[in-house]
Amino acid sequence: MTSVQVDKNAGGEAGSNTSSEGYERGLGSRQVQMIAIGGAIGVGLFMGAGANIAKAGPSIILMYALAGVVIFFIMRALGELLLYRPVSGSFAEYAREFLGPFFGFVTGWTYWLMWVVTGMAELTAAAIYMHFWFPEIPQWVSALVFLVVLFGVNLISVKIFGEVEFWFSMIKVTAIIGMIVIGLGVLTLGFSDAGDTAAASNLWAHDGIFPNGIGSSLMTLQGVMFAYLAVELVGVTAGESENPEKTLPKAINTLPWRIIIFYVGALVVILSVVKWTEFSAGQSPFVHAFEKIGIPLAAGIVNFVVLTAALSSCNSGMYSTGRMLRDLASNHEAPQAFGKLNRRRTPAVGIGVSVCLMGIGVVLNYVVPEKAFGYVVSVATAAGIWTWMMILISHIRYRSAVDAGRLRASSFPAPGGALFSWVALIFLAGVTCMIAYDKDARVCLYVAAFWAVCLAVGWRVLKKGDPQIAERERETSSIGG
Repeated sequence: MTSVQVDKNAGGEAGSNTSSEGYERGLGSRQVQMIAIGGAIGVGLFMGAGANIAKAGPSIILMYALAGVVIFFIMRALGELLLYRPVSGSFAEYAREFLGPFFGFVTGWTYWLMWVVTGMAELTAAAIYMHFWFPEIPQWVSALVFLVVLFGVNLISVKIFGEVEFWFSMIKVTAIIGMIVIGLGVLTLGFSDAGDTAAASNLWAHDGIFPNGIGSSLMTLQGVMFAYLAVELVGVTAGESENPEKTLPKAINTLPWRIIIFYVGALVVILSVVKWTEFSAGQSPFVHAFEKIGIPLAAGIVNFVVLTAALSSCNSGMYSTGRMLRDLASNHEAPQAFGKLNRRRTPAVGIGVSVCLMGIGVVLNYVVPEKAFGYVVSVATAAGIWTWMMILISHIRYRSAVDAGRLRASSFPAPGGALFSWVALIFLAGVTCMIAYDKDARVCLYVAAFWAVCLAVGWRVLKKGDPQIAERERETSSIGG
């Protein structure tokens, strides 16, 4: 396996505040914690939940809870791998080590694709939110402005990125807690325009918890899983965290509380205050809930928060794509230009190319503004599921190697060992089948097939030009067992 080389021309010799990969360890504990929290709060909740509520009714709460349990299994598997070997290109590196160079190549490029299309989704959502205040501004104009501004933030330094993400996440966390408190006040004290109809019975009084049947509820899982994309971003920060052995386990172990409060808790309150039949696709359930309560200023504040959530996720996407392309370049699986760091120790070339491709989202907002969000969500979900599967399979292979005495044990073992990784893997396979069954989401499988052909061709070209690949494949078989 090829190691990442430090680019000494990109900012001097590696010092005490520089990782072995050449990155600046500029992300402190509070920033990593907030990045982890922010990764669990995004457009999938703030905007995608509207369409999911319309399909599943109150049972959507159970779907988010079920998916949250699986996500925790995935993150604990990732946590065990991260404490075994913390690296910035973690998912691709672990796939490369335990499954072979080809899987590292596919995982790295697929995770990069996931963030490119997720960036498109977030830009689309942000442009839609701008319509709340400025309906006369074309959707594509807002998307373009946001793209340029966030690109500038990512080029400066990882410290600036971390600080921006810290405050983005702080806004989201504060706002959701505030929404929950206000919603509970409506339910218990009965104030506001919604006070007469708000009641916990709204969770089951309108055709039951599964108003459209269990099948319809299960079909929302692919959209629900999109809401959890980015929780694994903590793994990408490993190479730039000041103290990964301390900050990463803490960030991962607080995930269940984040899911309970920000997903399950928020949706329970919202669906108690407003009947599920009043929600629809294309509208944030949070904004609609506060409009129903009759607090116009609060609706504007919530719209600002969901705009912040979209920009936060897009910002994280730019950060992640640059690091993943650099990892691929260090293993000769991408153009070597992507492996260079600028004087601020950021992979500027990789970020720049990714941002240019995110610009396709601007074009989609110009051509098909009403369908842009749905298209990119389905593609991003498929790419995210592949990444999570690779994490789980790598974890299973790692545990097998540890049990056989071929590798040292991690200081942060996952509960249940490989068993829970198998459970999560089966769950993700089921979600993939649901995507294939859904005619609206099926487009992502066509894109996946095209992407697979591109990767297969690219791998054949690489293999012919790099005789070390076959040797690395043989090394992998001996490690993974």
